[in-house]
Amino acid sequence: MIIFFAARGRMAPVLTSPAVVSALAPFQRAITWAESQVNGVATAVWEVATVYYQNKELRQEVVALRQQNLQAYEYAAENMRLREMLNYKNIAVQFDLMPAKVIGRESSTWTSMIVIDRGSSDGITKNMPVVTEKGLVGVVTEVAPGASKVQLILDPRSSVGTLVQRPESRVAGIVQGNPSDPMLPQMINIPRNADIVEGDVIVTSGFGGVYPKGLLIGSVAEIRNDDGGLLEIAYLYTSVDFQKLEDVMIITASREAPPQPLTAPQQTPGTETDKDGNPIGGDGK
Repeated sequence: MIIFFAARGRMAPVLTSPAVVSALAPFQRAITWAESQVNGVATAVWEVATVYYQNKELRQEVVALRQQNLQAYEYAAENMRLREMLNYKNIAVQFDLMPAKVIGRESSTWTSMIVIDRGSSDGITKNMPVVTEKGLVGVVTEVAPGASKVQLILDPRSSVGTLVQRPESRVAGIVQGNPSDPMLPQMINIPRNADIVEGDVIVTSGFGGVYPKGLLIGSVAEIRNDDGGLLEIAYLYTSVDFQKLEDVMIITASREAPPQPLTAPQQTPGTETDKDGNPIGGDGK
């Protein structure tokens, strides 16, 4: 009733009297306190929401910055690889080189085969050697229009004619993959007690017509006798890091002169023999 009459303006003097004001004071303080609590809660909710969205934006910015940093690192690494390849191309003027990227590698053939993004549409054919600036990778074995398969020198089925680079040695052999330790290929067909030691550098010999002479293979890690005891086997550290293979170069042409073919030794006149070892000429007719 008091509120009703006050609303009609009939009890304003009553509501402003000291007794009424004193009686209503606790209610007024309660209302004021409630209003302040509501305002405080609203402010707190607003602040929490603001912090939440700010944190969300910051997290998104951090993710974006990390992605940008990762891309920048990848670009820098790629630029370094391409610069090294360009330097090699400028030095290896005897070769026509085509750059390619490794686009495929299966777990079952990790140490024997890779797929590159160059194919017959780029002029790639079988038996073209594949290298990096650090040495020999392998050879093209299958070609499609837009891609090719490369057999690595780590494959036990591969066969690369090689020799010791050291001038006073020049021991020849064949490098092939090692089934027991795929990352440590082996050089076989080395005569026992041949002049080959740990640390010797091994390069391609050029014989066979597939690999040009002088391509770096690696260095000798260990030498053992084979099972028969008549020959030696040299295990090699490869110059190429096959676990980090991303960019390669294909040798599409070589202007290097092939190695001279092996010729029969000169025979003393009058003592010549035919291919079967029978004397020819003079009384031996």
